[in-house]
Amino acid sequence: MKKFETLNKIHKNYLVAVVRGKNFDDTVKMIDAIVKGGIKNIEITYTTPKASKLIEHFADSPDICVGAGTIMSRETADAAIRSGAKYVVSPHFDPDISVLCNLNQVPYLPGCTTATEIVEALKSGVDVIKIFPGGLLGASYIKDIKGPIPHVNLMPSGGVNQANMGDWINNGAFAIGIGSALVKGYDGSNPEVISENAKAFSSRYKELTGGE
Repeated sequence: MKKFETLNKIHKNYLVAVVRGKNFDDTVKMIDAIVKGGIKNIEITYTTPKASKLIEHFADSPDICVGAGTIMSRETADAAIRSGAKYVVSPHFDPDISVLCNLNQVPYLPGCTTATEIVEALKSGVDVIKIFPGGLLGASYIKDIKGPIPHVNLMPSGGVNQANMGDWINNGAFAIGIGSALVKGYDGSNPEVISENAKAFSSRYKELTGGE
């Protein structure tokens, strides 16, 4: 899948599940539950054991768009891409990761908090910026940044919940990253809770956007 096809898929699916699992089997169970609940963008973080193996496991699934999260180095990004990651996400901006992703036609979504960081990322070929930490910056941050940089695509991650996701949407978020809110109430033995949480987010998104 080429770069812009992936970006279009992320935007169309809109909700991005940020997954941090304890082990391989538990993470597979979590992702299956999230997909069952209606969320198709899956970001597997590299704080999860066997993250590359997990990406490889889900890479060819027709139901999801799987990416790699918490990528801290070019080497890790390379491993993720070789495993089948369709996109790469970092908590920071790394120009070396950006070059690698561009060469492989893989979207790179770096975490930025200042206008300077955002502009540097855009100059390197980045198409979507992750607003991190989203909960700290707040939804109005998108409008503030789009004032001087109107063409930038922004995706909040961290602190997004059902109560504030409407604010992010209304302020023009390209997509929304959801993490801990998806696993609220999950104890390792009740994946149906994750499915219910994912379904609630999917339903809320459709309600806010008038989708079916």
